[in-house]
Amino acid sequence: MSKYFGTDGFRGEAGITLTADHAYKVGRFLGWYYNALRERNGDNESARIVIGKDTRRSSYMFEYSLVAGLTASGADAYLLHVTTTPSVAYIARVDDFDCGIMISASHNPYYDNGIKLIDCYGEKMPEETLLLVEDYIDGKLHVFDQDWPELPFAHREHIGCTVDYVAGRNRYMGYLISLGIYSFKGVKVGLDCANGSSWNIAKSVFDALGADTYVINNQPNGLNINNNAGSTHIEGLQKFVVEKGLDVGFAYDGDADRCLCVDEKGNVITGDHILYIYGCYMKERGKLLTNTVVTTVMSNFGLYKAFDEQGIGYAKTAVGDKYVYEYMAKNGCRIGGEQSGHIIFSKYASTGDC
Repeated sequence: MSKYFGTDGFRGEAGITLTADHAYKVGRFLGWYYNALRERNGDNESARIVIGKDTRRSSYMFEYSLVAGLTASGADAYLLHVTTTPSVAYIARVDDFDCGIMISASHNPYYDNGIKLIDCYGEKMPEETLLLVEDYIDGKLHVFDQDWPELPFAHREHIGCTVDYVAGRNRYMGYLISLGIYSFKGVKVGLDCANGSSWNIAKSVFDALGADTYVINNQPNGLNINNNAGSTHIEGLQKFVVEKGLDVGFAYDGDADRCLCVDEKGNVITGDHILYIYGCYMKERGKLLTNTVVTTVMSNFGLYKAFDEQGIGYAKTAVGDKYVYEYMAKNGCRIGGEQSGHIIFSKYASTGDC
């Protein structure tokens, strides 16, 4: 069982239980490890690792610490800057990175932060790799048939470089826009960006699809992420949608891997509602492969009764989108998620998405 990494990364209060030193060591290990794997496969190119972050003040500290560790071990660090967790997963997969790192504590307050590790397939990093990271942090690393009390530093031309990779974030936005097959022209959409990762992405996407977009909580200052805002404080968006006479509203959390909705009357559409609406929609069109929607044990009993009435099967996993995705990947399911708004469409993404 992981000591530091939970289902959603290495989380803690910044500067107390999660420090710059931890981040540096995570970078040191990942840079060295992926370079070592490449060398064993006869590849002398430097490992490539992509990093994104949310808007917390401490995210810069962790970003720079990770970069120092990665480059000191001889890996190249590609910076997406402020971006969403799903975008890091997407870019890690399509741009052939060794792994991806997202700096975020999701829906938690600004003083917490976290380091999420994503593999080259855009999925959460395998447990065995996370355990190696932890062993290095604890000074007891044993891998490749030997003990590593310390890792070698890269030198001369082997020291890694840092690459500004904002183009990757822009390409992800282009991918989201490309998925929109209907115009939103004339549709009034409200967005609550939680003063987090979606603040500079979500509006651009909806605008490009033709919507009239109205936004709240899109002025991050490093301290206001999730503060009475976003999917964990949906009442702000409910009020906004009703007062402005909007057609629909979407509320994200700090790193925009979960989304809750509000209808035109201000009613909350939870993750369970979304799973039901899309489950039925996909079944009607013959797209619900395996006729199964994947849920967690936190889902409402009413959801299962409603699925029974529609002849839709369902599976229940432990709480955590990690477990939902693992079940979906193993069993070929197309949709799954959590009541909290982590909804995964496996055809398009390996994480919950905005």
